[in-house]
This record gives sequence, structure tokens and C-alpha cells, in this order.
Amino acid sequence: MAKILIVDDEPAIRFLISSALEDESYELFEAADGKEAYDLVGSIKPDLIILDVMMPGLTGYELCAKLKQNPATQSIIIIMLTAKGQEQDKLQSRQAGADHYLRKPFSPMELLSIINTYM
Repeated sequence: MAKILIVDDEPAIRFLISSALEDESYELFEAADGKEAYDLVGSIKPDLIILDVMMPGLTGYELCAKLKQNPATQSIIIIMLTAKGQEQDKLQSRQAGADHYLRKPFSPMELLSIINTYM
């Protein structure tokens, strides 16, 4: 069963994503910030991370770059999910190594479709 880590400092967003994915065959994990997510990655070994950009401490960009630079975690698929929608934000996500970029507000069905494409 594929493992998905949902990382967002907004509990309502984590709940929305979890609810959208609960009927799928994924094992779901949650983290409220980048530091918590980084600590979880080693133990749960997720196949895919849905990652917010603007979080306290370790930002989504920073976490994404750390994971993509590490040979042990570079193959994890990372979907950036953010309210930041400028071209510069998309570029920064690509530079950090994100596999996909989705802007908030988002359609849970669109997110599910994107996840299923990667999985």
C-alpha cells in the first residue's frame, strides 16, 4: 500500500485532503510543519508528499530541497500545494525539486487525479 504524507500547518487543509483520499488505497500520515514532516520521512518512508509552502520553521521549499538532495529520499514524489500562485513561486518549486505544483484553493478531485497519475 502506497504511503502519502500530508504536510500543512492548517488542520482544515489536512482534514480536507485526508477526507478526499480516505476511500483510496493509500496509507495516510500527517505533519503540521516541515520539521515534523522531515522527522517522519525517515520512519514512514512515504511514496508521495503533499507539501504546503508557507509553514513556520522549515518551509515547503526548504523541505523539498533537502529531500530531493538526499539520495535516500530523492525519489519521493512531492506535490507542492500552496496559495502562492505567481510564476516566481512555480519556478522556486521546480528549483527545489517538486514534481508537481497545485495552487490553493484546489479541487480535491483534481488532487486525487494528480496523485493517481504519479502512483
